[in-house]
Order: sequence, then structure tokens, then C-alpha cells
Amino acid sequence: MYWRAWRVCCLLETALLFRELFVKRRVVITGLGIVSPVGNDIDTAWDNIINGRSGITQVTRFDASILNCHIAGEVKGFDVTEHMSSKEARQMDTFIHYGVVAGLQAWRDSGLDIEREDADRVGTIIGSGIGGLSRIEETQTEFLARGARRISPFFVPASLINLISGQLSIMLGLKGPSYAVVSACTTGLHSIGDAARLIEYGDADVMVAGGAESSVSPLGMGGFAAMRALSMRNDDPATASRPWDRDRDGFVLGEGAGVVVLEEYEHARRRGARIYGEFAGFGMSSDAYHITSPNQDGPRRGIIHALRNGHINPDEVDYINAHGTSTLLGDKNETEALKLAFGDHARKLVVNSTKSMTGHLLGAAGGIEAVFTALAVYRQISPPTINLFNQDPECDLDYCANQAREMKIDVALSNSFGFGGTNGSMIVRRM
Repeated sequence: MYWRAWRVCCLLETALLFRELFVKRRVVITGLGIVSPVGNDIDTAWDNIINGRSGITQVTRFDASILNCHIAGEVKGFDVTEHMSSKEARQMDTFIHYGVVAGLQAWRDSGLDIEREDADRVGTIIGSGIGGLSRIEETQTEFLARGARRISPFFVPASLINLISGQLSIMLGLKGPSYAVVSACTTGLHSIGDAARLIEYGDADVMVAGGAESSVSPLGMGGFAAMRALSMRNDDPATASRPWDRDRDGFVLGEGAGVVVLEEYEHARRRGARIYGEFAGFGMSSDAYHITSPNQDGPRRGIIHALRNGHINPDEVDYINAHGTSTLLGDKNETEALKLAFGDHARKLVVNSTKSMTGHLLGAAGGIEAVFTALAVYRQISPPTINLFNQDPECDLDYCANQAREMKIDVALSNSFGFGGTNGSMIVRRM
């Protein structure tokens, strides 16, 4: 009898141990921050997105007349010295400014106080696709003109991609995991997905995660222009980004940062946090096909992995914030991938591309689109896809053309795809 009781106790202890080790903890979104072409705070950016106001204009950062593309989604009205001293700001490239400020916004929005937290359990992953390109260009020019003595001792740390996370962790006192993900235009989404998994499996309780980019520069724009990837609708910037439109002619380069605070559900519940939604699923895949030309199977598998990870049936998804870059091949490819992943339910989905208003923020895209996806779920409204004047017959889903739509959104999915054939999909569920 005693032997049997002891054995039962051992089995129960083993079961509890396995549950602790292998059952994922729930992750929720409790803070949002943004620096973008449509606004440098959540309220402004969301108001512009919902009302279909484009942030794409003529380039002001440099003389773009030497290129075949003169337009971009620049960040406007941004003053980093509102958040740090000018001395500190000079030690960082602009992409770090954007990422740090969006991170500070998200932290404040979450209501967290590091003095009340175990700092070892709070970390940050904010990545960038390219990093300090502007600082590298400027330093090279100065070096060629005036010699090596003109290279700043801050040149290297000002340009390194992991220094967004590094600088933010120093400013906020975050002593948990701190690193960067770099996966081209999937960077922001992959960063958030990695951060969520650190929480799910017990490595952290809170993570600040997202992406930042500042590549509206001669080399940044020149490189994409050389690939003939950019729209050349220079005479009408506001309508240049046209996802799924028959007359789309390329993407518009954007810049900025989008950051979310992810938190273990019970931790958030105990402190009475506002919850925008649950981070309910994350999936990744590789096309294994071509460095720039996509195929349909890679994105399809990434979406399927996210649904499987979240134990969500395809017909439970209501809304998709698509990658939707406004390129001829990419938009058609994503449409076909959605049909393959969702089957007949694809026709019932509401799909939109906020890139129609922000342009393509490269490594920051997945970050700001995670912000917009969380807000869509929280506020029960799909942003529009603007500039959809003549829908491409080969892109035949419901893209929420030109007007925002109030609707029931219990489950939303966001896609990001990047050079090298890397894909990411994340799911936000209403709480």
C-alpha cells in the first residue's frame, strides 16, 4: 500500500515537472511604441492609418534627383533630444534613435516599473535589417576627404545592429536577454517571435521586442533603385505604394521603428496590465528557392506553422496584415500563398497592407505591422489598403480597399517575408 502511494506521488511529481518543462506559458502584448512615416506616437500613427493618410513624400534627407526614385516614407518631426541628451544621441546612428524611442514608448505604455520587477527576467530583442548605413556612408565620406583621424571612436558602436537592444537595456536597466535578430525584411517579426518564445519557455517574464530601420540614404535607395525594385511614381508620392493594384510598379522605401512589450500572461494579470491581445502563434520557414524571387510554398508553410503553433484552425482567422509590398511578383505570390494556406476560407478573410501608407520599412516592417495588428484586434477595426484603384485580377481576395472597416477580429495574422527566402508569421488573438 505504501509502495503504491509512493509510486503515485513520484508519477505526479514527474508529470508536474514535465508540465513545467514542456507546457508553454501564455504570452500577451501589454505595450506598444512606434516611430514611423505616419506618426511618432501610437495615437497619431493609428489615426493616420485608419483614415488612410499616406506618409510618403518627396525625399528631403538628401538630393535624390541622381536616382530614378525620388520618394520615400521618411520619419518627420522627430527630435531624439526629447528622449536623451545631444551628447548621447551623437553616439548612435539614426536607426538606433528610432528603435530606442519606440522601445521607451512601449515600456511606458505597458506601465511596467523595473524597480518592481526582477530585472534579470526582463530583456529586449530589437533588430534591424541593415543597421547603421547612414553613419557608415557619412564616415566613409569623411575618411576619404580628411583622413583616418576623423573617424569617430563611436563609429562602430553607433552602427552595430545589437546596440538598439544594448542602449535600451542600459537606459531601462533590463538585465535579461539582450540581442538582435537580422533577417532582412522579416527582422521585426522574427525578433518578436524569438522574444515570445523566451517567455513561453521560461527564460524571461517580460521582453521588449521589434525592429528599426533608417536606410533612406543615397546608398540605401540607390541599391534598391539599381535592382529596379522601387516605385518611380515620383510625381504622385501619396499614391505610389499600391499593393494588389494592377498598376503597381514597385515598393516605396520607408523608415522608423515598431516595438511591442510582451509579457507572461499571469505576470500581466497580477499587476492589472492592459492587454492588447495574446501573442498566440509564431511560424517560420525558408523558401530554399532564390535570394530575391519568392515562391508560394515558403510563405504557405510559415503560415501553417504559426497556426499549428497556436493550435488555431484556419477558419478561425478573421484578419491578415499582409506583407503586401506593392511589387508585381510579391503581391501575387502572397495572394496565392494565402489561398494555399487557408483554402476556401481565404475568400472570407479581410486582408490589408499598411505599407500602402508607410512604405516598406525593411527590418522595421514586422515591428510596426505587429503594432498595427495588435491595435486592429484591440479596437476591432481593419485598416484600409489605400491606392487600390484597379485591383489586379490575379490578386482576387478582399483587401479592405481604401476604407477602414469595423469588424469582428478574434484572430489576426501578420506576415513578413525577406531576402534569402526567409518567412515569418505571427498570430494575435483577442483576449
